[in-house]
Amino acid sequence: MVYKPLKRYIFASDFDQTLTFNDSGYVLAELVGIPTAEFERKAKGMAKINLVQQGAELAYLLLHDPEFKAKVRKEHLREVGKRIRLKGDIKLLYQLLEAGIDGHFFDFYVLSAAPVEVIHSALEGIVPYDHIFGTEFRYKPSGEIDTIVRATAGYGKVAVLDQLLTEHVTGPDHVIYTGDGSSDINVMLHVNARDGLTIAVSESPDISQIAKRTVLSTSALAVLAPILEEVAGWERARIRTFFETKGMLIQEWERVRTDWLTVRPAITEPAEPVSVA
Repeated sequence: MVYKPLKRYIFASDFDQTLTFNDSGYVLAELVGIPTAEFERKAKGMAKINLVQQGAELAYLLLHDPEFKAKVRKEHLREVGKRIRLKGDIKLLYQLLEAGIDGHFFDFYVLSAAPVEVIHSALEGIVPYDHIFGTEFRYKPSGEIDTIVRATAGYGKVAVLDQLLTEHVTGPDHVIYTGDGSSDINVMLHVNARDGLTIAVSESPDISQIAKRTVLSTSALAVLAPILEEVAGWERARIRTFFETKGMLIQEWERVRTDWLTVRPAITEPAEPVSVA
């Protein structure tokens, strides 16, 4: 028998619009009676002036915006987790990664700027609490948010990932990160620079140009396809068979390369003036 050394990897995923179809900020605004258009206006305004790190806009609003601060309590964040729409098959993805595939084992973590109470509530019974890193607040006895303990946004995700690497005694090339937008840029660049695998789950040009692979699907299980190709070295036929043994069918699998171009009319040199006698 040929001995194959154990191969362990860290699989880290964003939450909002990566494991879900919605942004928790929109769900929270609707829950407490704040127009979603108003939340969007405020969040985009902060992103535009770079007031906070990408992804931490909701945390800033909960701490400093009078309307959010007055209305939002800890129980509201838990309720958002119950209402937010999750992508399909997250539990199966967690179980498959934890059990290991072809000698490769994966520790599943969630790294997100969303409030940790939202993620705990949404993924209860799916991902253990100690594998979830989100924005943490300190609360007053009334349930009102008092201060922020940690925001897992921007470089905050990089810090958590490096902490996990130290704890697991794992090389940086054994990291897989999946995300959907601009808040994942820092951590994806960090993972790419150290030979890890990055997977985008949206066509946003901010992230799809950085990620090594892009997968679009309503099922969280779809990210297994590039993992099995890039990490395990499997061919497509074997991946399809693996999905079928787990009761899943890859009905469509189209691989295309997307080129993002902006084309405008060229500025031509003005014609020289013509003198008329």
